[in-house]
Amino acid sequence: MEIGIPKETKDQEFRVGLSPSVVRVLRESGHRVYVETQAGVGAGFSDDDYLHAGAEIVPTKEAVWNRELIVKVKEPLQSEYKFLHKEQILFTYLHLAADRKLTEHLIDCGVTAIAYETVEQAGANKLPLLTPMSIIAGRLSVQFGARYLERQQGGRGVLLGGVPGVKPGKVVILGGGVVGTEAARIAVGMGASVQILDVNVERLSYLETIFGSRVELLYSNSAHIEAAVKDADLLIGAVLVVGKRAPILVSRELVKQMRAGSVIVDVAVDQGGCIETLHPTSHTNPVYIEEGVVHYGVPNMPGAVPWTATQALNNSTQPYIQQLANLGLKALETNSALAKGVNVQNHRLVHPAVQSVFPDLVS
Repeated sequence: MEIGIPKETKDQEFRVGLSPSVVRVLRESGHRVYVETQAGVGAGFSDDDYLHAGAEIVPTKEAVWNRELIVKVKEPLQSEYKFLHKEQILFTYLHLAADRKLTEHLIDCGVTAIAYETVEQAGANKLPLLTPMSIIAGRLSVQFGARYLERQQGGRGVLLGGVPGVKPGKVVILGGGVVGTEAARIAVGMGASVQILDVNVERLSYLETIFGSRVELLYSNSAHIEAAVKDADLLIGAVLVVGKRAPILVSRELVKQMRAGSVIVDVAVDQGGCIETLHPTSHTNPVYIEEGVVHYGVPNMPGAVPWTATQALNNSTQPYIQQLANLGLKALETNSALAKGVNVQNHRLVHPAVQSVFPDLVS
């Protein structure tokens, strides 16, 4: 099979769909891999690295997109829509619930669009291709939050870990999944006071085995959210509903009650976000101030650490990419997890969760 690896076009997105080591594996299996020139430079991989791995370097987007299987990191932007067509398989993060225009175009062009974030292992409720980026985003959320709490960055000047004689900052995390767990891990390590709120009591019990008394674990309801958010120095949105828009848990009125200079980092922004006042930003312009609170809404946070993130992603995507390359669409018949990742196929929106967001697009 011919596999195309485009250079990402999203603002400061330096990750790349395949690392040279995975290209080598695919070449050893007899597949041809076409890499757009400079596609991996931001992640630390030169064109020569890809050439040595057996890839062919192509100079134009047209040349790289004209392949049977397209492997990316982020969703196609509008400038890339023209390259999509019915004979292709597109394998990347899509997050369609927050992007009606892309959803409509994928349906119109007829591409088979498989989303990393909805590949789901049967019976385990595991999202193997979302997990590695969730780990990174969770850890970065506290790292970035601590930075924007600095006075020079518009924050209220709080050191999350505090110092002897001065209490630490308070981190409130909405959601105890992978993102929330990793955020708590970093926040606890920094010495912050940490609360996690989640609706899954079993998950809260599991988190107690990890953190013990170092993290306050609360059942997520409106009263507990209101009390926690008002007192937060750093609020992290870590809510996930597979394939659907994230529910709004924090209203504008509640944001107004936060202290001036507090910081919100919503990792759920690529699924619409769970904070009413937060909208997507970019690595170039990552924050804005709304109701006196610093808002960070970069939807591709792991793009800040592309060397780590590319390899972590490829460790998980490699077996699925190999199956698609070896079998084409027949891989969907033999791998139920991969089949669940299909969002659009044959001009139809097929993923149930995305269908529930756009019922009028269901044929």
